Amino acid sequence: MNRDVVLGVDIGGTYTKYGLVDQAGRIFLEDEISTRDYKVIEDFIIALHRHLDAHTDRKKDGFVIRGIGIGAPNGNYYTGSIEYPPNLVWKGKIELVKLIEKEFGIPAVLTNDANAAALGELLFGAAKGLDHFIMITLGTGLGSGLVVNGELIYGSDGFAGELGHVRAVDNGRQCGCGKRGCLETYVSATGIKRTVFELLAEETTESEFRKITFSRLSPRMITTLAEKGDPIAIKAFEKTGFLLGRSLADSVAHISPSKIFLFGGLAKAGRWIINPTKRSMEEHLLPIYRDKIDIVPSALLSRNIAVLGAAALIWKHLDQEAGR
Repeated sequence: MNRDVVLGVDIGGTYTKYGLVDQAGRIFLEDEISTRDYKVIEDFIIALHRHLDAHTDRKKDGFVIRGIGIGAPNGNYYTGSIEYPPNLVWKGKIELVKLIEKEFGIPAVLTNDANAAALGELLFGAAKGLDHFIMITLGTGLGSGLVVNGELIYGSDGFAGELGHVRAVDNGRQCGCGKRGCLETYVSATGIKRTVFELLAEETTESEFRKITFSRLSPRMITTLAEKGDPIAIKAFEKTGFLLGRSLADSVAHISPSKIFLFGGLAKAGRWIINPTKRSMEEHLLPIYRDKIDIVPSALLSRNIAVLGAAALIWKHLDQEAGR
């Protein structure tokens, strides 16, 4: 018996994760390959194809791969290209969709990783039935996907919705993009670590963080110490949530979402990040928007939303092609 699936691919700076996903969001195979090991994009695509074939018996399992969805940094839905990615080994403009389709012989669609996460929540998570929402991904950086009238906003050039690079602090921290004060330099796994160490430098408060190096520190440790009442951990979440909430208030004025979802390692902090974010957002909102918008963790926090989101992207494309 044949089983229709798609290949969801999440390209990261270090590893690329992939999975075979059916239209109900069931993942039948999950694996990963190195991204950094392949300095030439064509070699990477061939390696991905071979790795997939080596780890699944399509005839035995009855898998029919209908298409490929890809989430990647600086992925452009319109052009099918990864354009000048700062954290990938490949530089310049990479015509990924064209190369993937040539190698695999099936349709492929590309978007950035945060947009893919938003689609994953829309098709397989808690955003089912929602026409207006925001997805915020809190990983090494901050990504965002904006959904209006049930569709992702791509803008005129495919790069709309980069909330991680709105200015949060005048003349603030240096960002990897070259600017200063970008939101993701404060609101991200890396950003909150920087906040912890700034607080340690500014205050004499006793804290367990004084025994932890920057390289060892993780959002999970910060959450654990907040649960234990560490004042630096609690203050770090307050400062992080304040800046995120203030920026989200601006986004609410732009698209008036019914919900805001948080995903990523920092989102697993739950109330420690959500409560100060919600307070700050409400404080900075125009009164007509107040007390209407929930901020909640993604329903897919415990699942591979990156792969599911990429799969959702291609399933949506195939449905549109079929006129459904």
